Amino acid sequence: MDGIPEEKVLKLPKKTDANYSMSYRGSSQRANSRGPSSPNRQTKRGNQGQRPKEASKRQSMLNTHKIAPFKYDMNEILSQSSMDPVMASSFLASVIAKASRISTRDAKDYAKTFVDEGNLTKDEYDRICRLMDRYSKYR
Repeated sequence: MDGIPEEKVLKLPKKTDANYSMSYRGSSQRANSRGPSSPNRQTKRGNQGQRPKEASKRQSMLNTHKIAPFKYDMNEILSQSSMDPVMASSFLASVIAKASRISTRDAKDYAKTFVDEGNLTKDEYDRICRLMDRYSKYR
């Protein structure tokens, strides 16, 4: 072919070849498009025969619509405390994450560890707990 040796020429399969497949899987069989291929996939009719999800118990969590004022009030408390500003920033982020995703009870337990270590006073801890209660809702 135009001076190129036969072994250097790339041969593409033709539709008439026995091993030609339009499937991206590389098999000669067509992909099955009739229904779900695994037991966890849903059919078009939904989850038939499966029981509904059980509702988890409602917990007090930080109201995500009020995070900005919560941060402002927490920063006022932490700026008056003796905690290192770098540690205070990390503490605030962890409290917000725990209070908004897990529960305010877990966030209070986390803050209690800082009281035990001596980074927060009991009065500051009480103010933080009242603040969490004020900005929380059950969900």
